[in-house]
Amino acid sequence: MTRRELLRLSVLGLWPGGFHPGLASAFATSRPPLAEQTPDEIIHAYLATEVKRLSGQFLAGAKTAAEWNTSRPRLKREFLEMLGLDPLPEKSPLQATVTGSIERSGVRIEKVHFQSKPGLYVTANLYLPKPTSRPAKKYPAILYVCGHSGKGRDGNKTAYQDHGLWFASNGYACLMVDTLQLGELAGIHHGTYGIRETKPVQTRFWWHSRGYTPAGVECWNGIRGIDYLVSRPEVDTEKIGVTGISGGGASTCWIAAADERVKVAVPVSGMSDLQCYVTDTIVNGHCDCMFVHNTYQWEWTTLLALVAPRPLLFANSDNDPIFPMSGNRRIAERMRRCYAMLGAKDHFDDYVSAGGHAYRPDLRLAIFGFFQKHLAGSNAKITDADFPTIAGHDLRVFPEDKDLPRDAVNAQADETFVPLAKVTVPALQRAFSPWKAGLLKQLREKCFRAIPQPVPSVKMVWAEEPGKVVSGTSEGNLTVRGITLAVSTPANGTTLLVLNPQEDPVAATKPMWNRIGNDRLVVGLHLRGTGSQAWNRKSPPNTVERSLVLLGQTADSGRVRDLAAILAAILAGQTEKVRLAGNGPAGVLAAYAALLVPEKVHEVVIADPPLSHRDGPHFLNVLRVLDIPEALGLLAPNVTLRLMGKTAKDKAFDRTAEIYTLAGAADQFHRE
Repeated sequence: MTRRELLRLSVLGLWPGGFHPGLASAFATSRPPLAEQTPDEIIHAYLATEVKRLSGQFLAGAKTAAEWNTSRPRLKREFLEMLGLDPLPEKSPLQATVTGSIERSGVRIEKVHFQSKPGLYVTANLYLPKPTSRPAKKYPAILYVCGHSGKGRDGNKTAYQDHGLWFASNGYACLMVDTLQLGELAGIHHGTYGIRETKPVQTRFWWHSRGYTPAGVECWNGIRGIDYLVSRPEVDTEKIGVTGISGGGASTCWIAAADERVKVAVPVSGMSDLQCYVTDTIVNGHCDCMFVHNTYQWEWTTLLALVAPRPLLFANSDNDPIFPMSGNRRIAERMRRCYAMLGAKDHFDDYVSAGGHAYRPDLRLAIFGFFQKHLAGSNAKITDADFPTIAGHDLRVFPEDKDLPRDAVNAQADETFVPLAKVTVPALQRAFSPWKAGLLKQLREKCFRAIPQPVPSVKMVWAEEPGKVVSGTSEGNLTVRGITLAVSTPANGTTLLVLNPQEDPVAATKPMWNRIGNDRLVVGLHLRGTGSQAWNRKSPPNTVERSLVLLGQTADSGRVRDLAAILAAILAGQTEKVRLAGNGPAGVLAAYAALLVPEKVHEVVIADPPLSHRDGPHFLNVLRVLDIPEALGLLAPNVTLRLMGKTAKDKAFDRTAEIYTLAGAADQFHRE
């Protein structure tokens, strides 16, 4: 072994006698001085800055009715996409079934189930005035979507029965539908928030990669609920309204924005704005069904503006900790401007009840009165009413467990609701370039929209001495910190080794040292939110990761931006090419950075790459575009790709080999 080789090994802590602790120790303790902001302070300041930037984009910048009407069709498509509903699922047969009925308080209640998609069951109660024979005048109809009320096997529809009874007693048909998580056939609303019922707490951040949010399921179930209502002979199909509180308030917003058949909407304590959700961390009080993935980086109230100019009552309470009045006032003011711009200022109103997160008589009367005026066309005085409580068991659609359908997919809705991308590789080499360009365009638009093109460079302070810390500031004050692992002569290029969140640089380098050790400079990098810059990851509520999605980002897409920005800085200041390397998910981050800034990256080395984005890294909607094997193939033909370790041999990467071969670069793909 030569003196130079021994020097390299000692620097890396790979001395033949064992690991050298000095380098890893120096890196681990290279935290900023106490006078600087903590990682939590830095990331929350960044989030607040992003909120301010997006909050000025209400109505996507439209200032006139003509501008809004021109942009509205595009915004409607984007909204549906952010719910996971573009393209809309096929409207398969509802298979609607009435399993029984009861009569209470002068009202007939039918116990109904239908399938919004095959096997995706929606359990509901349909409240109808008596008599039940076909009326001379059809009834206006209300779709009531429920909030989060745990009633077990009875379904949360049973918690809001008094609303169904009031509507039916006052001449409406009211379909009250269970939610996915709290219905008779339970699914999950808490995938990224954290499933607290499991020990340890489980999270499903792959929902972000899949483009799945239970808000999309609740919206689609509501749309199909309207399909059921309009199929009923008792219903006036031109007079359909939707309302609900809390999670039902959020669903009211989604459904009314998505379905023009809704003529009047009353969301109750169901929507706040980005300032409350993110800056004030109110996101911590909400599960995943309350949010779309904000791919297109909207000001949040624009979602609600899609209801305009149809009549809308924005109802809230003045002491509701998860829907603060500060946000309610901002939303109401924005909506008044919107309705006035559209010449329909009399169609919007807001109502604030004194109290906490609940219904009270004055709030109920405001809701009922708004529907009476704008849906039933009546100005008659209304009164509230107390109804005897109906036992939840009596309202069950499936009375006993043995009655539950065996083909239900409710518990697996997150696995089936949003289709995965099906990437077709072209047969001819001449088709490769346009095919690749099309996929890269989709990635930029649907996964990395928050990253500017071209990527701005980051200011890095480099230290070309082994063991010295390097650092730089990305967007805002988000910091990239690293350490110089080796310096060699003669110059053979630079390797940037991307580190996973808590990965030690010595251990990270070991599996690929024979590949990268001859480079002039080898630097290990911890990108935003990793290493000494890690922010709080308490689960639940996973505040930072969930807030980022409300701003059209993920933590991992931000890390890709950091690395791409470093590449941009390097490429501006040197002529030599760069090798990127990393273990597992970090190696995939390196590959995506090379796709965004490909000019002088000559090689990507990944040890034990994950087989799918299901296992990370997570980017918004990426599985609706492609998966890791296809993404790695897009590095062809100009970037050599080396996969190492056990997973490199997996047949999933036969797909990568196929793409390299198509590009005429088979000799640049290696599995070792």
